[in-house]
Amino acid sequence: LFPCSCFHAVSFICLSLSQTCSVIADDVICRTPNIDQLAKEGVKLTHHIAAASLCTPSRAAFLTGRYPVRSVTEKIFCFFFLSAGKWHLGLNCKSRGDHCHHPNNHGFSYFFGIPLTNLRDCQPGHGTVFQFHKHLPYRTMGIVLLTAVVLHYRGVIGRRSILSFMFLLLSVTGVVVAFIMAVPYLNCVLLRDHSIVEQPYKSENMTQRMVHEAVGFIERYWNSAPGGKRIHVKQPAGLPHTKEGNPGTEETHLVFEDLMETLDRLGLRGKTLVYLTSDQGAHLEEISARGDAHGGSNGIYKAGKSTNWEGGIRVPGILRWPGKIPGGRQIDEPTSNMDLFPTVVQLSGASVPEDREIDGHDLMDLLQGRAASSKHEFLFHYCSANLNAVRWHPQNSSSVWKAFYFTPNFYPEDKTACFHTLTCFCTPEYVTFHDPPLLFDLSKDPSESTPLTPDTEPAFHFVLATMQEAVKMHRRSLKPVESQLSPANLMWKPWLQPCCSTVTQLCQCLELDSPVVVGYTV
Repeated sequence: LFPCSCFHAVSFICLSLSQTCSVIADDVICRTPNIDQLAKEGVKLTHHIAAASLCTPSRAAFLTGRYPVRSVTEKIFCFFFLSAGKWHLGLNCKSRGDHCHHPNNHGFSYFFGIPLTNLRDCQPGHGTVFQFHKHLPYRTMGIVLLTAVVLHYRGVIGRRSILSFMFLLLSVTGVVVAFIMAVPYLNCVLLRDHSIVEQPYKSENMTQRMVHEAVGFIERYWNSAPGGKRIHVKQPAGLPHTKEGNPGTEETHLVFEDLMETLDRLGLRGKTLVYLTSDQGAHLEEISARGDAHGGSNGIYKAGKSTNWEGGIRVPGILRWPGKIPGGRQIDEPTSNMDLFPTVVQLSGASVPEDREIDGHDLMDLLQGRAASSKHEFLFHYCSANLNAVRWHPQNSSSVWKAFYFTPNFYPEDKTACFHTLTCFCTPEYVTFHDPPLLFDLSKDPSESTPLTPDTEPAFHFVLATMQEAVKMHRRSLKPVESQLSPANLMWKPWLQPCCSTVTQLCQCLELDSPVVVGYTV
């Protein structure tokens, strides 16, 4: 559509952007002038959907254009691409240094950031995400201990058995405490390409460091990429927390200011497609070590991260490309973060892969006003590998139907979050199944407050039947892939942990003069 030598793409994936501010809503409650200006100069997608309600599958869908349930590890379409920030799509497979899932082995030319997730454990004084104590069977443990004491006094078991039980209990507690204390040293890793920069990393001023790397990359490579000036900067603004806590609105604002000024200074504004989004909704259950609520708000949308209610998957979407995309427009049609993959592929002059199912659609006709409706008639929402909900936007209709086959059990029941587990699960003991499915018309009830019934919606049975046929077709397009959530894959494998010194030194590398290559130390 446009010559490769005239096209760049810059993507900002903000981790739970609504934890900072609802930046494209009408009732913005905080000041984000750079993001506001981006929205005025570009197009706002008000019905933009993340392909998953958790960061790892959502990011995988963004990079591949496919539902996460389809994907195993794939090569990503990249040329001179930078990934700066949080990767969280895997690192090693069989050994500490094989880096089979590293960004540089999946199409990216340069990586600076954290390969694992953004844990609060990485910030001194912010507590831990491993809340084992909330899931221990205290009642069972108490009954066992009381029974042992009674049997001891009756002469059934001896003192040695009691002491053995207490020793076992203390040993398990010690192992758990040691694991929690070791987490920052093993998981809080900062990489530059394949080399460790810091372990554990220093979270103070991390956002500024990420921006500095991104700006430096643009300045070095904007005019030296093979085949023209083809650059993609992936800059997750949801970076490790500063010592003050969650990255505030001002910090996000400065990220945009620095990067937009760089594009202007290099004369790239008119040659660059800028995309802003979030990988999921706000994590409502996020509570600090002091008990302060850091979960943010998803506005009128129900629930949040880890659910397929709108609050978990309805995310900001802004695209700007001066001279190519008319600015100041708002599109209310359903779109997905999966759409960026085919859009960027087509703009670069390449072809979308034909050896696999691509679920995203090229957005340019919609963005440039040549099309009035979205190509997404149906969207499928998964919780883990389970089909949770279906969205249907009939052609030539303003309705957007959404059906839930099961929903998470909230706790407390008067809240729209899962405070008892700190995230909502989709295993049978944590959900309620619905037959018939819960049905909503999001065009009239975007907050999903009142399920429809055959009495309140004459088309109730027709809508559900149509969705069921779409589900059957969708499932026929799925091919079996290895479960990434199997017990073997979920089991912690300490031999795969990055380590830049030795285990006896807790893998620490502080204030290094030069980075250490991962995998060459034991």
